[in-house]
Parts: sequence; C-alpha cells; structure tokens
Amino acid sequence: MKIGRHAKIIDLINRYDIETQEELAKYLKEEGFRVTQATISRDIRELKLTKISVSSGRQKYAVMQSGPAGMNEKYLRVLQDGFLTVDVAGNLLVIRTVSGMAMAVAAALDAMNWSEVAGCIAGDDTIFCAVHKLEDAPAVMENIRRVVSK
Repeated sequence: MKIGRHAKIIDLINRYDIETQEELAKYLKEEGFRVTQATISRDIRELKLTKISVSSGRQKYAVMQSGPAGMNEKYLRVLQDGFLTVDVAGNLLVIRTVSGMAMAVAAALDAMNWSEVAGCIAGDDTIFCAVHKLEDAPAVMENIRRVVSK
C-alpha cells in the first residue's frame, strides 16, 4: 500500500504543480487513496520531497534525486563556491563561474536532476544550461540563486 502510494505521489507531483499537502491529499483521494494529513506529511519526509519555484511565482513539490550519502552537500558546496552570476537567454541560462569551475558547477547542476533542465554544457568559466520550456527558465534561475545563497 505504502509503495503504491509513494509511486502515485511521485506521479502526481510530476504531472501537476502541487503546492500544499492539502492539494496532494485531494489528488490522492481522487485516485482512490485514503490518507490523512499525518500520512501525507510522513510520505513527504520519507520521499525527501522539496519545494521548487515555478514560473507562475508559486512553488511545487519535487523529488530531489540524491546520489551516495553526502553527495548533495558536495554539489551544494561546488555550486556555492564556483557560482558568480546567472542570466537568461531564451530557454538557455548563461551561468558565469570562477575561472576553471564551470565543469564542476555544471556537473553539480546536472546532479540536481531538476525536471526542467535538459542539460548543461561547460567551458572554463561559462555554462549554457538548456531548459526544456522557455517559461521554466526564470524558475530554474531562481532555484539556482536560492541554492547558492544558502
């Protein structure tokens, strides 16, 4: 039951911009799952869901993929240490880094597994980060800024 519910939660947050636990509970009930607020809260914690900004200015739940233990912290440090600026150019983000850090920062961005990001190409101090949809570019830019400001 729990595995099926977790799979459905991931499916729902990938299909819809779900911002609150109440919205998630509503969608789950529509799919035939009987859930309480406590169950939703526990599922969010167990699935390690996080909230990301979307282009409408709202937030939504998303799954942050993680590698081996401690990898997220390493990638966050690389982003924070190497990042300088980000600018939008259509569906591309142009990210400037400390000289020699672009490849490491691009690898860190790719490791975040944000669904909006198609991939990154890095030079010495510049990264082109392709975003699937033009309207997602500002939200990804805001996510990057939020990560590096922690």
